[in-house]
Amino acid sequence: MSDHETGQPEMLPGLRATVAEARARGRAERRRRDDEAAPAEVDPVAQVLVDVPLAHLDRPFDYSVPAAMAATAVPGARVKVRFAGQDVDGFVVARVPTSQHPGRLAPLRRVVSPEPVLTPAVAELTARLAHRYAGARADVLRLAVPPRHAATEKAPEPERLPVRPADLGEARLAWAEQGAEPGAGEAFLRALTQGRPARAVWQPAAGTDWPRLVAEAALATVSGGRGVLICVPDHRDVARVSEQLTAVLGEDQHAVLTAEGGPARRYAAFLAVARGRHRVVVGTRSAAFAPVQDLGLVVIWDDGDDLYAEPRAPYPHTREVLLTRAELEGTAALVGGFARTCEAEYLLRTGWARALAPDRRSIRAAARVDVTPAEDRGIPARIPGAARAMLRRALESGPVLVQVPRAGWAPSLACERCRTPARCRGCQGPLELTASTEPPRCRWCGTPDPRWACPECGSAGLRAPVVGRDRTAEELGRSLPGATIRSSGGDRVLQQVGTRPEVVVATPGAEPVAEGGYAGVLLLDTWMALGRAELRTEEEALRRFMTAAGLVRPGGHVVAVGDPAHPVLQALVRWDPAGFAARELEARASAHLPPAVRLATVTGEPGAVDDALTLLALPEVAEVLGPVPVAAKERTPGAGGPGGRPAEPEEIRLVLRVPRSSGTALSESLGELQRIRSARKLQAVRVQVDPLEL
Repeated sequence: MSDHETGQPEMLPGLRATVAEARARGRAERRRRDDEAAPAEVDPVAQVLVDVPLAHLDRPFDYSVPAAMAATAVPGARVKVRFAGQDVDGFVVARVPTSQHPGRLAPLRRVVSPEPVLTPAVAELTARLAHRYAGARADVLRLAVPPRHAATEKAPEPERLPVRPADLGEARLAWAEQGAEPGAGEAFLRALTQGRPARAVWQPAAGTDWPRLVAEAALATVSGGRGVLICVPDHRDVARVSEQLTAVLGEDQHAVLTAEGGPARRYAAFLAVARGRHRVVVGTRSAAFAPVQDLGLVVIWDDGDDLYAEPRAPYPHTREVLLTRAELEGTAALVGGFARTCEAEYLLRTGWARALAPDRRSIRAAARVDVTPAEDRGIPARIPGAARAMLRRALESGPVLVQVPRAGWAPSLACERCRTPARCRGCQGPLELTASTEPPRCRWCGTPDPRWACPECGSAGLRAPVVGRDRTAEELGRSLPGATIRSSGGDRVLQQVGTRPEVVVATPGAEPVAEGGYAGVLLLDTWMALGRAELRTEEEALRRFMTAAGLVRPGGHVVAVGDPAHPVLQALVRWDPAGFAARELEARASAHLPPAVRLATVTGEPGAVDDALTLLALPEVAEVLGPVPVAAKERTPGAGGPGGRPAEPEEIRLVLRVPRSSGTALSESLGELQRIRSARKLQAVRVQVDPLEL
């Protein structure tokens, strides 16, 4: 029957062919989509960790792997999946043949990158840390895997330079001096070459070139066929260790993982490690998750530095991350520093690690350490005569370091008569002096106040109870005519100084390294570091003092100005961080404080904290302390003043304490609380396990 007979317009022959071709293409496209949607023949199920930081959804979900993605959806790859009605990111953690889900599985939307950036070891580490810190695994994954940089991922990998033959002769000689017991240092190095999980807490003597020794420990591990992961507090320490790794291992034999070089450079270094091109890594806090292949040694230097405390939830500490990796992967561990934390001492008490330190004879020969009171012939003096005499003698042979606790000229002011703190009349911020020739200025709003008068007694006189770095430099310039005075701190941090005589005035953490070491080190205003009412005040003060004193050259002189009878300064004089840490640990154990016990805090608005306490299923041995009001943070400019922002809602804090043996039960209870709170969409609270500040 023709088109005319059916009442339809007659179709031209060319149009018929076009329609037929379109229909054929449609059928072919449908067949192609059906073939692509067909599940993979081998391991058609992908277990995916979705990037959803909700505690009750913190588990892998099963997805079908289309045949077209079978070769690219490998474990560790980034993928896009459909979750709760939207496309979200995720990581494939495993491919399995079957799923426990009884219904139909949704397919993977696409493979973002076939690069396996999440290794099985790091995936297990994130699960362990999420459980320990009662957090979401998605939050830990954000810390572990940097954001993708597509151009860097597609760039050709540079040619790898040949590995330098290992020569452990110098390393054995250097490490032989690091053990009080004969052969202890060499035994540790030998264990690294043999791949055995030797674990040590290491305290070198003053003036020790610790980056060189760390590099030689890395050489011993690499010679045994295993990888090394080194974490240090900041980029200046990274540069020092990286320089020594290059000298010991050769060019392009290690990766540097920091945020200093930008996303592309960091991701390039991360890929070099994940692909096995580099087996030695040095970096800051985030480097603790580096996917080093066949890891054999983890190193952390100066583990008491607060830069290791992660400020983002679930707040894992770098030391705990590395020690957990050592347990999971069976690696050696080296916890080093001039000072010793109570956590490191606890590792020795439990037998998890062994102490490694030079004998007392070597320590005494390394440097002379003295403490002098802040007075001259009974008259108070900030820089007494003994300190000035040391400066003059040391300047005859090299540079001198002066450590002061605060930056600026006069960072705080008070009434000369009644000692009332001087505050800004506009925003109530603290007044400070930035130079001797300028009027007082508000630290918050920057408004000068040359006519300030005390609201209590009416006096217009001001005094500086705290002297800063810049004023100290001025005072030293007047008392040491002809000497070069340099400052380091804030936005003017010196990286290194040479061997010529000069005085370097620096704040804690900003002390530059001197070529060959300092001839002398002076520690001023030690009372400020020892005057805070916090759990770790004395431990932190000793760490700061010993870190600065450790920069002295062998045979140099260290002088601390303070109370000679104070236990912290006595430990400094004897160079005995081990004895101080042992006494501090005993005191904390008797007071039921960390690390002898496990603590956790729950912080939030009163109603939210009360709900959390009701929902918590704590172990029977748990103690509930509080709740107590959270101390107000330092006010911001204008807050609460005329025209200022309204005050933040009041918060309270609950402290939970259990014996160390019940720490796992506490983490499980807090994890269940997070899941219930997330599922019921309750008001948020902040849960922090083992907080550093109490």
